[in-house]
Amino acid sequence: MVEALKPGSVSADSGELLFYNLVWLTSEEAAAYLRKSVQAIRHMVCRGHIRARKFRRRLYFRREELDRLLETSTR
Repeated sequence: MVEALKPGSVSADSGELLFYNLVWLTSEEAAAYLRKSVQAIRHMVCRGHIRARKFRRRLYFRREELDRLLETSTR
């Protein structure tokens, strides 16, 4: 059962809920999501395995595309 949070209150699950509601992930968040290192994510971008968008010198990834990458992965 999900509890309603009062304004200003924080639970252990609130950070996790926020993470899974994000559409765009930073390199660090994408690495945590895929359980890879940030450097491995950058290598995957350079090799064309993951599509990244650049905004103000930072890379951003669509969570939906990362999900699709995991679903189509054969290894």
